[in-house]
Amino acid sequence: MQKEIKEIEREMRSLEETIEYNSRLYYELDSPIMQDEEYDRIFRRLQELEKEYPSLVNPNSPTKRVGGKVSEKFEKVRHSVIMDSFDDIFSEEEIYDFVDKIKKEYPDAVFAVEKKFDGLSVSLEYENGVFKRGLTRGDGVFGEDVTENIKTVKSVPLKLKKDVNLLVRGEVYMPRKVFARLNEKRDENGEKPFANPRNAAAGSLKQLDSRLCAERGLEIFIFNLQQYDDMPETHFETFSFMESLGFTVSPQVQVCKTAEEVVSAVRAIGESRKSLPYDTDGAVIKVNSFALRDMLGSTSRVPRWAIAYKFPAEIAETVLKDIDIQVGRTGVLTPRAVLEPVHLAGSTVSYATLHNIDFIRERDVRIGDTVRLRKAGDIIPEIISVVLEKRKEGAKSFEMPKICPSCGEEVLRVEGEAAVRCVNPNCRSRSLRNIIHFVSRDAMNIDSLGESIVEQLINKGLIKDCADLYYLKKEDIASLEGFGEKSADNILKAIDKSRLAGLEKLLFGLGIRHIGEKAAQVIAKRFQNINAIMSATEEELLTIDDIGKESASSIVRFFADENIKELVTRLETAGVSLECKEKQLGNALNGKTVVVTGTLPTLKRNEAEALIRAHGGNASGSVSKKTDYLLCGSDAGSKLTKAQSLGITIINEEEFLNMLED
Repeated sequence: MQKEIKEIEREMRSLEETIEYNSRLYYELDSPIMQDEEYDRIFRRLQELEKEYPSLVNPNSPTKRVGGKVSEKFEKVRHSVIMDSFDDIFSEEEIYDFVDKIKKEYPDAVFAVEKKFDGLSVSLEYENGVFKRGLTRGDGVFGEDVTENIKTVKSVPLKLKKDVNLLVRGEVYMPRKVFARLNEKRDENGEKPFANPRNAAAGSLKQLDSRLCAERGLEIFIFNLQQYDDMPETHFETFSFMESLGFTVSPQVQVCKTAEEVVSAVRAIGESRKSLPYDTDGAVIKVNSFALRDMLGSTSRVPRWAIAYKFPAEIAETVLKDIDIQVGRTGVLTPRAVLEPVHLAGSTVSYATLHNIDFIRERDVRIGDTVRLRKAGDIIPEIISVVLEKRKEGAKSFEMPKICPSCGEEVLRVEGEAAVRCVNPNCRSRSLRNIIHFVSRDAMNIDSLGESIVEQLINKGLIKDCADLYYLKKEDIASLEGFGEKSADNILKAIDKSRLAGLEKLLFGLGIRHIGEKAAQVIAKRFQNINAIMSATEEELLTIDDIGKESASSIVRFFADENIKELVTRLETAGVSLECKEKQLGNALNGKTVVVTGTLPTLKRNEAEALIRAHGGNASGSVSKKTDYLLCGSDAGSKLTKAQSLGITIINEEEFLNMLED
């Protein structure tokens, strides 16, 4: 008996460690490696053991607390109303148990059923109808202040229709189409794709630079009125009230009187989820009456008046017929599974991404295998495992090709990287992807040039690189299939307009490895023209706060290439602007890193940061040993404390402006 108890205790401690580790990956690092179903299974196993063996319960068990720790990236703020989480259930029988238990004690109880969104929970505070602060859920008691990033979410009203003081709770999410575009871009850049829209949304909301967050296209649904002086009597009534103030509220909330009605409402949400433009991973069932909620109360961990039902992930089996290779603009060779078509999560799937050779080896994927698929975020098909018992004898492991399938040149795998690359600058597939990136909206914005047109121009030998676009003649474009003089004129006008896009857009459009849109902006503002960038050393580039060693090395290598130097010369000859649009006003802050915190007397934060950049400085979002000055206003928080501990010079707005004048 003693031996059995010891084994149970060891299992409980092991479960705790596993849960804590995966909770940290999920909540703090937004990089989960365990499937939700497996996490839920071990969490419930620990709960069962704790119930059966109360003497073995760890006071600090993960079942006794909610969520994860607060990231140190943002200031910690205590929630004025604790942000609860709910117990999860996984079967209709458990729905009946939950409803019947409450109805037995309170026969008149009514329930609200709403969608459970798969995003990041936040609270929004309004003072006199004006948005004051946005916090992540954090650990439920303390959240992270992400006010500036929340402001970039277009569906968050910055001014309500009435001058009221209140606190609401909502879910920030990334729409499926936005998620698909983001991962396509990351794949093209050779970056690891996000696992699902939830992680993409969380990673976006936790960007230190709110501009990066703004680029991600996040949205929000409001589903709780947390605090208000004149609260309605029921949860359902709060939705019409919040909507009248200008909030985008959780859609199609249903009021149900019986367990049967609740189950029917949950089923309806499950049936509709595939056609929605956003992710839902379940349904939330809440007691509708606030007075009854108070009577029901809470356990030490969760409220007794609500439960979250989670849908099982849809998984399909099919045969992997082949593995083909796609070549991206940076030369990355990406393996793709060619599948026996199978219906999955509302669509027919014929292909699935395999990411890289390490992904294939980790799962031991072989041609001819029967594989299990799911859609990451219900969008992108991915292989989760091989059905080994169905493997045919003699199935061979896949090896990446030694030569590029597009141009026939040898490929290269850099030590320490998962990606295999074609390094031939004249590779046709690389040229195609590079030009498509160059003309994209975030780069030179030549919106008339779609992928099919670029492909035709390359196939006809009219262009080989982005500079060739500026030497096209009307007859070149008019000669393409389905084109005439008018459409040729429209394309030439769009190309001509792009000549003035500026250095920021051009630098991003050139597709330098590790240089995204934001990095291109800060580099352009620091050096002002492309010749200065081309002659910059790694050391000079590293003085820019947002540029690391990998990015600096990549820029130096890129512009050392004779082909790139010739490309830049041809762009200049064609009249493409190689100057930064945001002109430098002075050199007072050259090479200096400045962090802005608190509320300044006259300048908004973005205005102060623009002035820092315009005078040669780096406007950083976090305090570190590399920080030269902390520009500090009222209500400063942890950044001020950290700056003081590091001995960083602290200046006010008047001193800052005097510094610029001097």
